[in-house]
Amino acid sequence: MADTIHPAAIEHLPGFITAPGQTDYLFNGVVIFLVVVVLVVGNLYFQLHAVPERMAHRTSKVQMEIVAVLALISLFTHNHLFWIAGLLLAFVHIPDFSTPLYSIADSLAKLSGRPPLDSERDPSAHDVHIEEAPPPEKRIDPAGGGI
Repeated sequence: MADTIHPAAIEHLPGFITAPGQTDYLFNGVVIFLVVVVLVVGNLYFQLHAVPERMAHRTSKVQMEIVAVLALISLFTHNHLFWIAGLLLAFVHIPDFSTPLYSIADSLAKLSGRPPLDSERDPSAHDVHIEEAPPPEKRIDPAGGGI
């Protein structure tokens, strides 16, 4: 009875049409193919989306964190402008401005007799000993005379 064909069907049926109760191999193959394609495309999407963050690992910590936040914002909002901004920021090397400025501030603090700015982090830096100038009447003029 499995070989009987419905009276409304044509004489030669294609191979992908199965009899009732039989396994539909074409359907199973298409389902497996679609699941694999969705997983591969999703993986490629996430890999492409992480490109700016991987590039920013060679930069400073602050720059890497900014790029990572921009990548996450673009991932959740689907606004590609954030991704492009993160990619451009990952390409650009931002110079270190803070180290020279802290050095200048520390030098100026030492010249003015105040403890350096690093003293907040290092308690032993408060032990700054600066010699006080002698009173004006005891100063000696290098030319040999008094003041």
